[in-house]
Amino acid sequence: MQNPAKKLYLLSLGCPKNLVDSEVMLGYLEGQGYLVCDAPERADLLVVNTCGFIQSAVEEAIDEILSLSLYKEEDPRKLLVVTGCLVQRYGQTLKDELPEVDLFIGTEGFHDIAARIGRLIEGKRDPELILAPPVYLMESSTPRRISTPVHRAYLKITEGCINRCSYCLIPALRGRLRSRTIADLLTEANRLAAAGVQELTLVAQDLTAYGLDLAENGKPNLLDLLKNLLTHADIPWIRLLYMHPARVNMALLQLMADNPRILPYFDIPLQHVSNRILKAMKRPYTKRQALDLIANIRNLLPRQAIRTSFMVGFPGEKEKDVEELAEFMTNIRLDHVGIFTYSNEEGCAAAQLPEQCDEKIKEERRNLLMEIQAEISLRKNSALVGKREIVLVEGLSAETDLLLEGRTIFQAPDVDGRIYINEGQCAAGDFVWVEFTEAHTYDLVGRIVAGAEQD
Repeated sequence: MQNPAKKLYLLSLGCPKNLVDSEVMLGYLEGQGYLVCDAPERADLLVVNTCGFIQSAVEEAIDEILSLSLYKEEDPRKLLVVTGCLVQRYGQTLKDELPEVDLFIGTEGFHDIAARIGRLIEGKRDPELILAPPVYLMESSTPRRISTPVHRAYLKITEGCINRCSYCLIPALRGRLRSRTIADLLTEANRLAAAGVQELTLVAQDLTAYGLDLAENGKPNLLDLLKNLLTHADIPWIRLLYMHPARVNMALLQLMADNPRILPYFDIPLQHVSNRILKAMKRPYTKRQALDLIANIRNLLPRQAIRTSFMVGFPGEKEKDVEELAEFMTNIRLDHVGIFTYSNEEGCAAAQLPEQCDEKIKEERRNLLMEIQAEISLRKNSALVGKREIVLVEGLSAETDLLLEGRTIFQAPDVDGRIYINEGQCAAGDFVWVEFTEAHTYDLVGRIVAGAEQD
């Protein structure tokens, strides 16, 4: 059914992997005549694609759903749809407690959203809940409306997860590992390149698990995919997000060292460095292995950036474990670090562990480590003042129209700091040389200059 006059407002919460799902829904809905708008009060259809990974994400999603429900209260003709991980986790409870929502779809079935909304429009307005074991895997032929700036896009290479960390619900919410074929990924990558994408960011729950589920063709792996992208896709920057520490091997590091189009940016969530806590988390590596991995990265790629995340307040964590983590951060001096407090999620193995940590103590530990990282980040940025780097320009700054902003190869979109450009002219999507003139804790300020090799 075509709905040429219908307007759609979609709010995507959570990670870039969720954003790709949102883009697929947009693609299907646009195919049915919906027009995307940025004002929920003007929309006929309101969609929230949720994250339900941890409690803070759950609370954010509920708040957003309730906020959008106010627009429906003012105009009952509007449709309100909630999709994603929150629904997969709490589907029946949500249906019981949020009668204002017309349709709930979990992590399986969102690709049928247009047909299901069509049935709602035909008069079947009873709230509906769609829950099923996740088996869907998008393909290059799947409709997708890219919502990022035209010069960058995400390429989701797998669904689900093969890891079984004791604190994580992702396997339950997203299902088993499902990898797309190299041929299919190349088709999508080339379409994105033709559309002007300058930076392609590969995303998955764990990039390094790519292909472990594929029996045909000798089980292709991440190296095979990257080699094919380098050969067959004309995209200047290829960025890798979410690599499991236990699977980042020397062959991958060497490929990155030999091919600068694969950016020397490592997003490797370590979660902790206490061997006792790592074992309880079911993370299959030790502190020594983490140190060796970082040393190997820095030896093979002297100019690189390493991002990681650490979790504090895991059941049984002691002050000595936090001190060990603080010492590690102080000595190793990573470029980007996210500190998260452990969230006791029902259904995870860790929820049954003894010695659960007090929330106040969790926050104190998080604040301590964030202060350590803030000092490290400021020192690293201060050392860059007077130096030059290639910057991919994003466009006008979100802070003020008087500044441009962009990112170096060492900064991933939306999660790291940015470069504010206060002198020189360029357009979004341009690569320019920027000389840094001012440093802040996470951001840098600079001016556009003529090209020059890094000192």
